Amino acid sequence: MYSEIQRERADIGGLMARPEYREWNPELIKPKKLLNPVKASRSHQELHRELLMNHRRGLGVDSKPELQRVLEHRRRNQIIKKKKEELEAKRLQCPFEQELLRRQQRLSQLEKPPEKEEDHAPEFIKVRENLRRIATLSRTSGKLMLF
Repeated sequence: MYSEIQRERADIGGLMARPEYREWNPELIKPKKLLNPVKASRSHQELHRELLMNHRRGLGVDSKPELQRVLEHRRRNQIIKKKKEELEAKRLQCPFEQELLRRQQRLSQLEKPPEKEEDHAPEFIKVRENLRRIATLSRTSGKLMLF
C-alpha cells in the first residue's frame, strides 16, 4: 500500500519521535513528561467537567442559569426606572427653578478655574508664596522672623 519512500520516512520519523532510552548511559536521568500546571489545577478540572456536562445536556456555553438571568433582568429594569424618574423630575421642575439651577452652575464654573490654576502651580512657587506671607506677617508685628 505504501511506496518505499513513504515506508522509509515512517521508519525515520518513528526513530526520531521515540529515542531508545535503553541505549543511553544508565547514569543519566531519564526525562519525564512535565505536567501542565493549568490542567493539573482543580479549578480547571472543575470548569472542564462543567463544560462537558453542559455539552452533554445540550446547553450552550453562553447560556446562564435562570436565577442569574432573572437577577440581571431586574438590575437592568431598576437602572432604567431610575433614569426615567430622574428625567421626569427634571421635566417637572418649574421654569423658575430651572433658570436658578442654570445660573448656579454658571457661577460655580466661573469660580472653579482660579482654584484649578493654583493647584497646577509647582510646589516651589507655593512654598515661596507662603514664605513671603510669613515674612510680611512677621514684619508687621515688628520682628523679622525667618525660619
